Amino acid sequence: MSLPPLVEPASELTVDEVRRYSRHLIIPDVGMDGQKRLKNAKVLCVGAGGLGSPALMYLAAAGVGTLGIVEFDEVDESNLQRQIIHSQADIGRPKAESARDSVLGINPYVNVVLHEGRLEADNVMEIFSQYDLIVDGTDNFATRYLVNDACVLLNKPYVWGSIYRFDGQASVFWSEHGPCYRCLYPEPPPPGMVPSCAEGGVLGVLCASIGSIQVTEAIKVLTGTGDPLVGRLMIYDALEMTYRQVKVRKDPDCAVCGPNPTVTELIDYEAFCGVVSEEAQEAAAGSTITPKQLKEWIDDGESIDIIDVREPNEYEIVSIPGARLIPKNDFLMGGALQDLPQDKKIVLHCKTGVRSAEVLAVLKSAGFSDAVHVGGGVIGWVNQIEPEKPVY
Repeated sequence: MSLPPLVEPASELTVDEVRRYSRHLIIPDVGMDGQKRLKNAKVLCVGAGGLGSPALMYLAAAGVGTLGIVEFDEVDESNLQRQIIHSQADIGRPKAESARDSVLGINPYVNVVLHEGRLEADNVMEIFSQYDLIVDGTDNFATRYLVNDACVLLNKPYVWGSIYRFDGQASVFWSEHGPCYRCLYPEPPPPGMVPSCAEGGVLGVLCASIGSIQVTEAIKVLTGTGDPLVGRLMIYDALEMTYRQVKVRKDPDCAVCGPNPTVTELIDYEAFCGVVSEEAQEAAAGSTITPKQLKEWIDDGESIDIIDVREPNEYEIVSIPGARLIPKNDFLMGGALQDLPQDKKIVLHCKTGVRSAEVLAVLKSAGFSDAVHVGGGVIGWVNQIEPEKPVY
């Protein structure tokens, strides 16, 4: 559906701005009026990572007058494979500051506003109220539901994107004109069911494909051009190089944007999404050891069976000495239980401790009452025991 422009046009463009945006100005559907609207627009990017990098760069190049950046993290070497707004020299710097410098290097006429900290229920309404449109580049379900609910409550449109390995999705959620994120995904997946990019990986260039779609949609909504992805989900498969669309209808029973909403204020999104299941939390209570404890057990010759529940490609990057690989899914399907020894203590680990806690719950329910897992996983092991090894 075509929608009216989201923002009013600025009073004028300077001579320098006319020269800079000339290729926009000669497009009839954008023209002087559309470019003035972009200049007057205030857009917030949630995250300056994989999706936020191309989004911020192209929003800046397009001439969006005010760009806000919400980001709490620092630049890590593992980010550079896909987060192109940062460079080698930025490693260790706050991502928000690195992104700001890159944006101003692209377009000095942009006003950049930094919100350095985590986006949370106690600050999201105040931050979002300052902007016309939100671009969601987050990679966790708790923040996605937080962004959605805040936008619905504030009647703000937002452009959503998601990436994983070779697949990407994008849509525009605007409850005034169509469905919201909860209409598409009423409930988050069970904890541990959907791996994050840090666990499953992502093709770096996929960020550019989905991030550029997000910026295209943002420009369309701001200027009232074309047919935005309101009520449509764009699905991209990079391996097959295919795009397809799925219609998304407004859910009359939606908890937040339906006629009889049950969510009328922000909630505890970590609890709602259950970052770690209750079963895993219960299993890990009193059955979590540190990497240093594991090292002591290895050095003392304790009778233990160290099991790595990550995926084979992760195991190839780095592993704990003596650990054998049995991926998490093998436990969830039940096939791995019969191969576990009865005369050794089982020590589970994954990358950071989330997946191993889920597997620990499976083992506890199967009768392995003395099984434990390593808090912090292989990342904790490398940081504390073998800092010369790579991390990912």
